[in-house]
Amino acid sequence: MSVSSLSLATFDYHLPEDLIAQQPASSRTSSRLLHLDPQGHHHDLLFKDLPQLLNAGDLLIFNNTQVIKARLQGQKESGGKVEVLIERILNEHQAVAHIRASKAPKPGTRLLFAEGALILTVTGREDALFNVEFDQPALAALDQFGALPLPPYITHQAEQTDEERYQTVYAEHPGAVAAPTAGLHFDQNILTQLESQGINIAFVTLHVGAGTFQPVRVERIEDHQMHAERYTVPAATLLAMEQTRAAGGRIIAVGTTSVRALESAAQPDKTQGTVLSNGDIQGDTRIFITPGYHFHWIDALITNFHLPQSTLLMLVSALAGIDPIRAAYHHAVQMKYRFFSYGDAMFIEKSNS
Repeated sequence: MSVSSLSLATFDYHLPEDLIAQQPASSRTSSRLLHLDPQGHHHDLLFKDLPQLLNAGDLLIFNNTQVIKARLQGQKESGGKVEVLIERILNEHQAVAHIRASKAPKPGTRLLFAEGALILTVTGREDALFNVEFDQPALAALDQFGALPLPPYITHQAEQTDEERYQTVYAEHPGAVAAPTAGLHFDQNILTQLESQGINIAFVTLHVGAGTFQPVRVERIEDHQMHAERYTVPAATLLAMEQTRAAGGRIIAVGTTSVRALESAAQPDKTQGTVLSNGDIQGDTRIFITPGYHFHWIDALITNFHLPQSTLLMLVSALAGIDPIRAAYHHAVQMKYRFFSYGDAMFIEKSNS
């Protein structure tokens, strides 16, 4: 199937607003789980049933990025209000950001936060994003002055509960501005249970950008431009995948971000990846996975439900098939599953067809 033959309407569906989860479930593992099997049949389960879907020797791959407090509220030096959402940290003092203001700031504009305790200087602009420079180390400044950037469809301001629950229990490397939400369902107890069952675990890092929430706005899907996201696939993870495949086990990505990292590392020449001296593969990926894509590594995926007309809905359709995903989402709406970041999960096995 060619991407040029796909219509944006193919990836649309009606979602009642009351099914958008505004709060996390009572506990990480208490959400529901919709299993989509290789024949395209769906089964209603609970997330705590996940271990029964896995076999000894399977490999789960998690994204261990850590969400940073990427949202800043302040003002221009001239006095106008401004909101900054960091999209990506480039180095200790520089970042790329979305800026909301009454008038787009020009290069040289200084933005003040916390009554001047933090100053950002706009140094340039590339399309919708601005280059900014911090007057102090960026990550430490965001941790002190920033707020957790909840998704646009969550209507409340970030609270103490969100700072815990909008972060995976295994988060390690700060840099994401959105959580790898499939991982939010795992707590330490279920991780321990899986390991005792002979399920292997490995990690990648992909710093999720705010672009993950953007719907595709062009009629020709192939014209959509993905935002770049930084990823690292460690040599140990590559070895674990090779050993799993050789032993006949399945490679199961936890989250679409893990898929994007692994599929980018599988073809670094096409995704601007570099093989480092220690064997890790690292790069900036704009990989866009749509139906017809050939997956190099992935046999199954644990993921949440995705926005209509989104690149992530296209990705899961590539794995399971367009019609099975449409049917599964229709079923989920009928059964009142909870959608998006704080919502329920799916276990999707690669289509046999």
